Amino acid sequence: MVRPRKRFAQHWLQSQTVLRQILVAAQLHSSDRILEIGPGQGVLTQELLSQVQSVVAVELDRDLCQGLRRRFERDANFILVEQDFLKMNVAIDLSAPLPNKVVANIPYNITSPILAQLLGTIDAPAQPIYETIVLMVQQEVAERLVASPGSKAFNGLSVRSQYLAHCELICPVPSQAFKPPPQVDSAVVRLTPRPYPQPAQNPQWLATLLKVGFASRRKMLRNNLKSWVDLDPLSESLNQLGISVQARAEELSVSQWVALSDALQSSDIRHKVIKDKQAVDKVEC
Repeated sequence: MVRPRKRFAQHWLQSQTVLRQILVAAQLHSSDRILEIGPGQGVLTQELLSQVQSVVAVELDRDLCQGLRRRFERDANFILVEQDFLKMNVAIDLSAPLPNKVVANIPYNITSPILAQLLGTIDAPAQPIYETIVLMVQQEVAERLVASPGSKAFNGLSVRSQYLAHCELICPVPSQAFKPPPQVDSAVVRLTPRPYPQPAQNPQWLATLLKVGFASRRKMLRNNLKSWVDLDPLSESLNQLGISVQARAEELSVSQWVALSDALQSSDIRHKVIKDKQAVDKVEC
């Protein structure tokens, strides 16, 4: 047995109840082709293989790969890729037909880049678009993914993810469901990628607004944006959209962010838009 390694944030799922909830959330069919990131010892893999057409398991740990090859050597529908998922281009690196769903208990220390790889960004959605993505993530991340405007958890990740996918909380998962137990609780989420019903006229501009708008949660939105957009037209746009000029970034819904982006885009007032792209890229939200 391979011991869990801290540097890979490895924790083995022990709860059969949680395992069943993951499988149910994935809404599996015999024709599904599953991408599993970080299969570990193959507990989830084994259940998936019995229900779907194929499982592509991407694992970086060499010792775990050896164990997975031995365990599933007789399963013709098991495909092991010994590689860093973050360095992969699924559309290029995998043979057709490509996976149509993702089901995984992902390493928590690289959750954000994995989400970016699976969903893409507002101005460059991921291709291919997966039908369903079911992930085990840290509870705090799950709360942000499904958060409502005005809540403490709602932030830039919430807006970006909900713009790119329908986000659902499936179930909370206590730390005791793993061996060894992580220091945080977890949750299972289901993401259903889809084009946003009312897409932004300029997705790149929306992405920029979100980065700058959420740069400082304590400030009012107009104070965060005033270095990038003229204050008078900004206040006018907020008023026209029924948004308080004293509103903070987390108070705007996804649709309001899109509407604000379109209003500022169409009013020819982007006098400072991306005047320093490197400065925008450095903003964290």
